[in-house]
Amino acid sequence: MAATKLSGNLVAAALALPGVLLAGAARAEDPPEQGLIAFKYLQYKDSQAVNVRYPYYDGSEGSRLNRITVKAPSLYVLAPIGRWSVEGSGVIDDVSGATPRYYSDVSGASRSPGMEDKRKAGDLKVTRYFERGALALGTAHSSENDYKSSALSLEGRIATADNNTTFNLGIAGTRDRIDPVNGVVVDERKTTSELTLGVTQALSPRDIAQLSLTYSVGRGYFDDPYKLYDHRPRERDASIGMLRWNHHFESVSGTLRASYRYYSDTFGIRANTLETAWVQPVSDLFSVTPSFRYYTQNAASFYYDPVQDTAVYPGPVGTPEFSSADQRLSAFGGITLGLKLELRLGRWTTDLKLERYQQRSDWRLGGKGSPGIDTFDATIVQWGLATRF
Repeated sequence: MAATKLSGNLVAAALALPGVLLAGAARAEDPPEQGLIAFKYLQYKDSQAVNVRYPYYDGSEGSRLNRITVKAPSLYVLAPIGRWSVEGSGVIDDVSGATPRYYSDVSGASRSPGMEDKRKAGDLKVTRYFERGALALGTAHSSENDYKSSALSLEGRIATADNNTTFNLGIAGTRDRIDPVNGVVVDERKTTSELTLGVTQALSPRDIAQLSLTYSVGRGYFDDPYKLYDHRPRERDASIGMLRWNHHFESVSGTLRASYRYYSDTFGIRANTLETAWVQPVSDLFSVTPSFRYYTQNAASFYYDPVQDTAVYPGPVGTPEFSSADQRLSAFGGITLGLKLELRLGRWTTDLKLERYQQRSDWRLGGKGSPGIDTFDATIVQWGLATRF
């Protein structure tokens, strides 16, 4: 189904701060000294308040509809080879559930009233390390019943002579093929190109910061073929700014991770994300990381509120050039609370992370959110096991 498509933000992911908590961490141009094998299992489940009876919902009015369940095992491998490294990962998403008629008129990518789909995705990256820099080439592919996506990325980074500053430049491109099972459209395409610039700066022995700017250009099919009256522009350009700051508190041996992200696109969406996490070692073997994330956005310029009659998907008034009642394009706010537990035993590491997400229209910052939007909740559980070699 289209909602589980592969993200094109390969460059943004490459510019993250992997394990950089202190200025004394490994330099960006140093190849990894050890290999890594990591297994992770993720389970996602969301629910939505319902005020009407849905065709595939067996329950009473005013209760909650259990919508989507995702089970996703994944495997990651990193292998250092001299001044080179090779890393890759693979994941299989099993998606099941029922999509409310309020937001989707047909049951997504499923072949039956209940939605059921499977996504297979993998990526591979090869990195060459130099005296004060590195160059990485990556590729990724994702395939599901009605959506296929392929991506390429190239990233370079170079450090100053004192190794306190690292500059990053990355380009990436994705090519998607959309072929929904309901026959509304046939063999549509979408392409996205991205350019990312970034700088990472060691501010002190206990502080490190990073600024990255991304501009993406998207062309092609952006409609949701499983929604009535959903017609979106065939161009979507986006600008993204990300600021990260990590500070280590020696007195308690804890580390604060903070980030702010601003997003703007030609659909008219403006979004802000604030995230914090506190990494607290309890002993040499065990650490606890609570986290908080707040997200807010305004509605797309062509979004309309489906408040006329939610029992039968209303459709827009008149025939505007573009229109959509997709909840993801509405004005809302969302809060995520998380807790991660990590245990290290020699070369082995295991972790368990629980996140709870809640979305409300009236949680939007700077004004009321879109009316007629049912509350939305999700629970995400992740378990991981990794070993170095």
